[in-house]
Amino acid sequence: MAVSTRPPGVRTALQWSAIAAGAGFLLVGILGFVPGVTRNYDSLGFAGPGSGALLLGVFQVSILHNLVHCLFGAAGLLMARTHRQARNFFTYGGVIYLVLWLYGLLIGDNTPANFIPENGADNWLHLVLGLAMIALAIMLSPRTPATGRGN
Repeated sequence: MAVSTRPPGVRTALQWSAIAAGAGFLLVGILGFVPGVTRNYDSLGFAGPGSGALLLGVFQVSILHNLVHCLFGAAGLLMARTHRQARNFFTYGGVIYLVLWLYGLLIGDNTPANFIPENGADNWLHLVLGLAMIALAIMLSPRTPATGRGN
């Protein structure tokens, strides 16, 4: 079992990154409910490809989509409490975003299976987010020397 030499209450760069990411996702979720920031706000649907609302005029959103962003943001803020949880937030969150990217590519924009909803801009953003989150989990985790076998 690894023992932390970090004083209590001191956050790692990974924890600060999880706080920033969580706050960002929470902000995006809230902005999805703000007319003006979300174009075609009057066509904001609960779910599905019929929602014509576009966050920043680019990313297709729905009430469900916005709520998922808010929940994901809250998860990031809560999981930033420990380094291990922050790493899990980025690792598993990154995997979830890569799965969403593949899902969006495979189902198409106007099919009933597009329940979130997602458009092409969402799909590519999901790819970038997934890769960035996994990269943060790897790059900001401390390097621990191998033990045993002559080390």
